[in-house]
Amino acid sequence: MKTVISAAVLSSFLAVPAFAVEPIPGSITYDGPSQSTFSKAPVGSVLQHQFTSQGYDYKELYVVGADGRAQLVSRTTANNG
Repeated sequence: MKTVISAAVLSSFLAVPAFAVEPIPGSITYDGPSQSTFSKAPVGSVLQHQFTSQGYDYKELYVVGADGRAQLVSRTTANNG
């Protein structure tokens, strides 16, 4: 039984990339990986991007990778209504 539980827990950690946040219109990386790099930002820096689309306010967090490109890691939504 312990083997089944540990296998389930391990598989849940391995499946996390499958639930990655996808860019939406207005996201920095919506049209594919950003062509501009953040060469002056240290690797691991966190960037915040806020925008409004279809009546909702979005706040996205990006992390600067080793190649200097922003990777979307989180998005929160709030209704403007």
